[in-house]
Amino acid sequence: MTRLLALFPLNLVAFPGEKLNLHIFEPRYRQLIHDCIEGGITFGIPPYINNAVSKLGTEMRLLSVEKTYENGEMDIRTKAVGIFRIEELFREAPGKLYAGAQVTDLPDDSVGDPRQHTQIREQVQQLYDVLGLRRLFTELPPDFRVYDIAHNLGLSTEQEYQLLEATTETARQRQVLGHLEHILPVLLETERLKDRVRLNGHFKNLTPPNF
Repeated sequence: MTRLLALFPLNLVAFPGEKLNLHIFEPRYRQLIHDCIEGGITFGIPPYINNAVSKLGTEMRLLSVEKTYENGEMDIRTKAVGIFRIEELFREAPGKLYAGAQVTDLPDDSVGDPRQHTQIREQVQQLYDVLGLRRLFTELPPDFRVYDIAHNLGLSTEQEYQLLEATTETARQRQVLGHLEHILPVLLETERLKDRVRLNGHFKNLTPPNF
């Protein structure tokens, strides 16, 4: 069953559970936020990729308006609550300045593979150590989902969108593992190269081999 949802296309991917802060300046989206305030509606963010509005998007709920400027612009806080598929796109929702669409809500499969979860946790720890982001790892809950770490893995917008397209947590886990197994060796080798460069020109305390 479809329903009408207001749309706010952006060049980004939002994941369920994510909190997103936005600065609203265009008149059509100022109208959208006023409708959220007055009517309690939600809106969708379909990623704008390759000069087109994507078929899948993330539904957002307005949490608060942090600041309203004299010219009507706003700083807002939102939270992603679910994923939808666009069935019919309207450049303008009925009687509105902003876009809209008839959408279908997609189910959220959150049960992953424990073995893959452990592998991802170990590789994410290595990644964050290499990048000097150990604090992010210590703040990671034991039962984290792929969505919780996706923005901190160096994925492109297209790769993040592929996570939205995955219908199960296990499929998302496989995608993330493939990405980590590709980039980690490169990052580790880069760190070793940096260490060698730092040693260049310094007095080296090396133990000669016995032969």
